Amino acid sequence: MGKVLFGEMTWPEVRDLDKDRVVLIPVGTLEDHGPHLPIDTDVRLVTEVCRLAAERASGEVVLLPAVVHGYSPHHMDFPGTVTIKWSTFVEYMLDVCRSLARHGFRRMLIVNGHGSNQNLVEMAARLTVVEFPGVLCAAMFYLTGPRGRATIDRVRESEYPGGIAHACELETSLYLAIKPELVKMKEAVKEIGYPRSEFVWFDFVDGPVKMMEHWSAMSKSGVMGDPTKASVEKGRFLLEAAADEIVEVVRDLRKRRIGKRVDHHGTRKVRGSRKKEVPRG
Repeated sequence: MGKVLFGEMTWPEVRDLDKDRVVLIPVGTLEDHGPHLPIDTDVRLVTEVCRLAAERASGEVVLLPAVVHGYSPHHMDFPGTVTIKWSTFVEYMLDVCRSLARHGFRRMLIVNGHGSNQNLVEMAARLTVVEFPGVLCAAMFYLTGPRGRATIDRVRESEYPGGIAHACELETSLYLAIKPELVKMKEAVKEIGYPRSEFVWFDFVDGPVKMMEHWSAMSKSGVMGDPTKASVEKGRFLLEAAADEIVEVVRDLRKRRIGKRVDHHGTRKVRGSRKKEVPRG
């Protein structure tokens, strides 16, 4: 892969990198994924997607080691879940981005693999831009762009909404394509227990109204969806699409102009004069 893996570089190599490379920051969590998938599902999937993307755009990215722990308090009734307080998680992500900005990197992409992290990584990305006006920092969940969602629709066999949500057709297929020996397909069960209404539903793309109860109140197995429809072939197809999508986003961020901040508090025109300093306060 060449010099893409941030953790395997020396400090002089980091210093001398093109700082307009996009730093990929994979983020997941450890939590229950039914009786058939390991608790590292979110981390493993997003790490592999980013690794494949980095292979395809090796001269354009730097790949950080994945952030393993995320925000999952609603899963704590299931053994194995590790959750980080939301404010701690945001500050942690912000500190990662601050460190990268301090080293001169100007473009960062947080790639999330766990649904309940999404608002938080978006907040961390936004705060990074606020603190460092010369930096672009964005956050995304893989396969959520127009092409990614079209790819899901091409292979999807589970019902909508509800069939692709958690430990489902999609996540199980991806894991089968990455490390099939850890997937216990004989123990995979279909369970769609999320209460659905006109405005509230739970799928890969949710309804317009967001609400999350304790996971154990909605699912006996930890599954939300239909993993019985998963296959290795679907997983390979989805992996390729997810990696391609990230490469496209990387190239879009590399082309994007970093605007110069303008503070309009300093001076203003006053009637009767060309320009006059107006004291603040």
